[in-house]
Amino acid sequence: MKRYVIAFGAMILLLGGLLFFNIGSGSVKMTGSEIADILLHRFGSTADETARQIVWEIRLPRICAAVILGGALSVAGFLLQSFFQNPIAGPYVLGISSGAKLVVALTMITLLEMGRNISSLGMIVAAFAGSMLAMGFVLLISCRVKKMSMLVVCGIMIGYICSAITDFCVTFADDSNIVNLHNWSMGSLSGMTWSNVRMMTAVVAITMGVTFFLAKPIGAYQMGEAYARNMGVKIRLLRVLLILLSSLLSACVTAFAGPISFVGIAVPHLVKTAMKTAKPLLLIPGCFLGGAIITLFCDGFARTVFAPTELSISSVTAVFLVPVVIVMMLRRNEDR
Repeated sequence: MKRYVIAFGAMILLLGGLLFFNIGSGSVKMTGSEIADILLHRFGSTADETARQIVWEIRLPRICAAVILGGALSVAGFLLQSFFQNPIAGPYVLGISSGAKLVVALTMITLLEMGRNISSLGMIVAAFAGSMLAMGFVLLISCRVKKMSMLVVCGIMIGYICSAITDFCVTFADDSNIVNLHNWSMGSLSGMTWSNVRMMTAVVAITMGVTFFLAKPIGAYQMGEAYARNMGVKIRLLRVLLILLSSLLSACVTAFAGPISFVGIAVPHLVKTAMKTAKPLLLIPGCFLGGAIITLFCDGFARTVFAPTELSISSVTAVFLVPVVIVMMLRRNEDR
């Protein structure tokens, strides 16, 4: 119990420190006293109007989005790993994020060509449809392939196909608004608004609530199908819910930020290692906090290191998290 309290306490403190750092860093740097003044006195602050606008309208929505979407992506990875019973499974590796990206891009291009804009809800619906389409292909392949390694390879191939079609559509688009989709298709948290944050908060909160409700069935499922059936778990219903919940969380992330790589694979492994437990009731909030921390850190890195030039967040997460995945695979191979 003490280990869990220390782990959660450390993650909360680290998240708080990153929040404060990300608010004050960037092209316009701010001191701690300026940040505190702006946050505590939004309308009566002694700071100038520009600084208030930067914090409240640009940085805070982006920070909130990084926390919510990073946590959602990590939990989606945990659900997929529970479903496939393999730590290599994740939205990005299995092509689910790429499928969501493809359908969102095609929907946005079609509507923009018609002179219409897509709403936040419309983006989530389109991304969910793409996620389910990609997941459907993965499930069909899983019926024919017994080895998880082959399934992962097929998922990567599906992702490449979806990404290639998306890039083709974006590259040959004429409208300047469509061309700007390129940054989103590479993964970016820029341009977040409070309306985006409210929408993603509602979707993620509801999905996380259902996920917590499934914590005990997931724990039983991790012990094996026979054990889960003896405990009264409806296996087929649980599998359907795991697919739907993971796809919805992945879709929400892709709809607002584009594909973010390797967070869904590496973070659940890091949290399990740190907490030394496989209990879903502890891992679900742990994965959410871990995903929020990693995504916020990587977004701050992408935004500040070469400011005012901004890196793709997916590139930054790949640099930091791919070594984690490699070490995880090596250890798994040694344990066999």
